[in-house]
Amino acid sequence: MVNLQLVTAPQERLMQLCPIGFIRTPYKEKFAIPRQPGLVAEARGEIHFQSPFDDINCFRGIENYSHLWLLFHFHQTQDRGWSPLVRPPRLGGNAKMGVFATRSTHRPNGIGMSVVKLQGLESREGKPVLIVSGMDLLDGTPLWDIKPYIPYADALPDATGGMAQDKPALMAVEFSQQASEQMAHLHKAHLHNLIAAVLAQDPRPAYKKQQNAEETYGMRLEDINVRWTVADNRALVMEITLA
Repeated sequence: MVNLQLVTAPQERLMQLCPIGFIRTPYKEKFAIPRQPGLVAEARGEIHFQSPFDDINCFRGIENYSHLWLLFHFHQTQDRGWSPLVRPPRLGGNAKMGVFATRSTHRPNGIGMSVVKLQGLESREGKPVLIVSGMDLLDGTPLWDIKPYIPYADALPDATGGMAQDKPALMAVEFSQQASEQMAHLHKAHLHNLIAAVLAQDPRPAYKKQQNAEETYGMRLEDINVRWTVADNRALVMEITLA
C-alpha cells in the first residue's frame, strides 16, 4: 500500500494506492533496460495479479486489444527524490530540461506509463496471467492499473516528439566464439535475439558514449550474466555465464 498525499484547499487528504499486480521481465537490474517501450520486441514478460484483482472477470474482452497501457511505480528510484530539472540521456546527459518535459524516472509521485503488446491471457491454477512483450520495466515492478490501447485516440501521426522525435540509431552487435559456445552449452540460445536487441540500443551512460573509449560492461538478463565490450560504435559480446 502506498499513500499519496493530495493537497486540496482548504485541507489535505490522503489517497491510497494498492498495486493490482507485478510484472516479471527479463530485466533484473536497471542498467540496460530500454529507455522507451517497444524498442526491444524480443523482451517477453508476465503480469501476475494479487487479490482481489485476480478475478478472471476483470479481463473479459481484453483479448480484443493488441496493446495495453501499463501504469506502474518507479519503485527503485522514488526514494532518491525528484528535481525540477533533469538531464535526459537523449541530450547527452549535460543539458537540462524540466521534469514534466521528460520521461525521467525521478518524478514527484514515481508514476510511469508504458505501452506493451498483449501476447495472450493464460489461467494458471485458476489465476489470470497476462503475457506481454516489448516492455521497458524492471522485473518485479508494481502495477497500478492497466488500460487498453486505443489506436484512433492514442496514435497521433501529426504529434511532435521534441528531443525524441525519432528512434535512436542502433549499434552493431556481434558475439564472440566463446560467448556463442557458452550460450549453446547453457541451452540459452533463445536469448541470442534478446541480448542483441538490448545491446543494439546502446545502454551505456551518455557520458560514456561521448568518451568513445573501449570499455567492458555487464548486465543480467533472466538468469544469465552478459559481459561485452564497446569500441567504434560496435558491441562485442565476450562472455555469457549463469547468474
